[in-house]
Amino acid sequence: MNMHHRSAQGTEQFGVHIMIDGYTASGPFMVDQDALHGLLSKLPGEMGMHPICDPVVVSVGANCHKDPGGLSGFVMIAESHISFHTFPARGFVTIDLYTCQTDVDRAWVIDRLKGAFRLYDADVYVQDRGMRYPSQNRDAPAAVLA
Repeated sequence: MNMHHRSAQGTEQFGVHIMIDGYTASGPFMVDQDALHGLLSKLPGEMGMHPICDPVVVSVGANCHKDPGGLSGFVMIAESHISFHTFPARGFVTIDLYTCQTDVDRAWVIDRLKGAFRLYDADVYVQDRGMRYPSQNRDAPAAVLA
């Protein structure tokens, strides 16, 4: 059940989750580990975010009929994470961008990613997250602080 909650008093929205399933993906980011690493290195800064580790990109072989292999890439950012899984034999990419920033330019990010993977056919999901995130720190019990 997908329930949308408005932020209650004393709460705020935590972030946004952008998911893209691209069906016509092509280009270097689909097959070139160095190219995908470069994208994962540049993208956080382009969005005003801050990497907290080096990106990891792994070439993954075929796993089963449904998964003919491709690249998987991930970078943790102070504001959460960005990941890509490419399936070049199927022209498919799945992209996951989760951030605690609520003011991220959603349209720009979506256009940037669709352009990078040459997507003209994609399902895009944008989900507001943490709609009742507490606006203030809670007083922690003494046992938690010990």
